[in-house]
Amino acid sequence: MRMRPTLSWTPAEDLPPGSTDPEPVVDALGAGGVLVLSGAGLSTESGIPDYRGEGGSLSRHTPMTYQDFTASAQARRRYWARSHLGWRTFGRARPNAGHRSVAAFGRHGLLSGVITQNVDGLHQAGGSEGVVELHGSLDRVVCLSCGAFSARRDLARRLEEANPGFDPVAGGINPDGDADLTDAQVGDFRVVPCAVCGGVLKPDVVFFGEAVPPRRVEHCRELVREATSLLVLGSSLTVMSGLRFVRQAAQAGKPVLIVNRDPTRGDRYAVTRVALPLGAALTTVAGRLGVPVDSDA
Repeated sequence: MRMRPTLSWTPAEDLPPGSTDPEPVVDALGAGGVLVLSGAGLSTESGIPDYRGEGGSLSRHTPMTYQDFTASAQARRRYWARSHLGWRTFGRARPNAGHRSVAAFGRHGLLSGVITQNVDGLHQAGGSEGVVELHGSLDRVVCLSCGAFSARRDLARRLEEANPGFDPVAGGINPDGDADLTDAQVGDFRVVPCAVCGGVLKPDVVFFGEAVPPRRVEHCRELVREATSLLVLGSSLTVMSGLRFVRQAAQAGKPVLIVNRDPTRGDRYAVTRVALPLGAALTTVAGRLGVPVDSDA
């Protein structure tokens, strides 16, 4: 299945309202076997805006599509200029109480797995292990010609060398690590090729319009089949890449619980949606379960 640039979603009038009681989440985690599916809303407390919440980046920013990136050298110049600048801020983001709570639940054997739609690596930085990165990670770069992978830090060094003095002031940072820059600010930014074959480099993330690798999707489906329940954290579930797992769980009779302040496209499949800030909600849940959460280092 290919992702489409879904920029908006209008909640149906008959969706159930959100709750402020996290007790159903406490009960689900207490029973164990919970599969977490996280989205951009989990990272907002780390300073990374989400796409569709209040002040979400889609109000000012259209994400790069795979088709535009591969078809246009100018689009790639614009993308890498914005992403290179954004990486400086994005790479300094630290896991918040939500990430650390998820890691604590995992250490205490309450989770069957973690799937994230995020590309920021904050689950792993917060202590979670075995995280499935549904949409890839900005930490890695792949060549579209030879398939070689390399570290983002190495590309950042090469881009710094190719663009000395490049330091415009961005209008904001987006969940995909993109900085808001004008065409004038992008200017004649130099894009560097693959160091192995000279081909086109792309971040190892799934762009809008690009297919999530089938083996990764099937792995996630297997995690849903093995789980006792599905806990969605900070995702509007607007795109099908995440919503399909919610539908799968619901069709299998597995409870779906959502923690997200705004309505989601998956609310109709959920037994509850807890409309509370994620960090506070998950810290409260951990406290009720007697699970200690690491403090912010």
